[in-house]
Amino acid sequence: MPFISVTIGVLLLLVLMMVFKLNAFISLILSSLAVGLLEGMSPVAVMTSIQNGLGSSAGSLMLVIIFGAAVGKLLTDTGGAQRIALTMVHTFGKKHVQAAAVVTAIVVGIAMFFETGVVVLIPLVFSIAMVAEVPILYIGLPVIAALITMHGFVPPHPGPTAVAEIFHANIGKTLMLGLPIAIPAIVIAGPVYTKIFKKDFLEVEIPKALYTEKKFTEAEMPSFFLSILSATLPIIFIFIKTIVELVWPNSGIRSLTDFIGNAGTALLITFVVSLFTLGFSRGRHIKELMDSFSSSVSGIAMILLIIAGGGAFKQVLIDSHIDKYIAHLMEGSAISPLILTWLIAAVLRVSLGSATVAGMTAAGIVAPVAAATGVSPELMTLAAGAGSVGFSHVNDAGFWIIKEYFNLSLLKTFKTWTALTSIIAFMGLAGVLLFSLFI
Repeated sequence: MPFISVTIGVLLLLVLMMVFKLNAFISLILSSLAVGLLEGMSPVAVMTSIQNGLGSSAGSLMLVIIFGAAVGKLLTDTGGAQRIALTMVHTFGKKHVQAAAVVTAIVVGIAMFFETGVVVLIPLVFSIAMVAEVPILYIGLPVIAALITMHGFVPPHPGPTAVAEIFHANIGKTLMLGLPIAIPAIVIAGPVYTKIFKKDFLEVEIPKALYTEKKFTEAEMPSFFLSILSATLPIIFIFIKTIVELVWPNSGIRSLTDFIGNAGTALLITFVVSLFTLGFSRGRHIKELMDSFSSSVSGIAMILLIIAGGGAFKQVLIDSHIDKYIAHLMEGSAISPLILTWLIAAVLRVSLGSATVAGMTAAGIVAPVAAATGVSPELMTLAAGAGSVGFSHVNDAGFWIIKEYFNLSLLKTFKTWTALTSIIAFMGLAGVLLFSLFI
């Protein structure tokens, strides 16, 4: 039984890590192997699946994480992140700095995949928390809540846009309905949920290789314009790509915008630009800048390995056809198409880990039902998105990114990240069902 295999695999992973204190990467590989063998895959097939999962996960995120970490380290090592943090705190005040960070994450999350947004914003989260003298997670949890919600709910983000196409939903209507559903979900899962924790719980130790606590003088810091340019240039490139795709899909500049708007390319270009804006123009030498790059890469090496291990676990689940088994179980249900879509996406998310795979698979299964019943395709798109972002755990790369970047224990990651994604999923479903009364 696939459910039993997945359950055993997850339990084995937790035992290896929490009881035997095994490294997360090793634990993920052993658990992946166990699940594949339990599902009847041959040992050779399981290892092939693991290798494919390692390559696809690390390959798709390697440029993003490496150059995102490098840009973040440059921002912190040159005082750029401190300049942005000081400006935000002075502009909005310490009382409202959490709200300002959430708004920033919402804007970033519209265009960027979750992982990219985390890599870009984490250095700013650290700096804002330091300058505002608040716990790291007081800023960090609302920021990641905003990023994952936009990842699942709102076009023109690639995930919701792809699901909208399957349902033949209008992108503009989906955006107009998605925002009023997404914003309350972000508020409840972010700022409100954060309030239930004591201050000590929200304090974490920042990974040393990702941030420097040096206090820069006014003269040492770059200007706010150059600092914010280095932080937001990847977002600008991705926004340009998204706008061209939607407004001028057959334009001759598509090849250029698709190139610069690729997350890896955008961060690579941003890193090169930042070498000049934050480095050479400020009198810094190439050795100093390359030392910063080397430090950032060494700091995220284990993060890359763990993310790759999570990709291997997910790939074994897909290659053993657990997704098809789950889909078959759900097809005969007579419940509301909106709830059914949310439920299929949620179960696939728990089983497979990938929010994008969960949302698109759920949409593919339920699309014929939606067409036959006449339910709003826009609400169906949002129901799939809500289910697909919830209940993140050990088979999701996002789980490990949050755990490692915020230096959390497994238990603390479940209490924060898993819990807030679950809140977002239920809030999203509630919003969809509320709108269905009027649409």
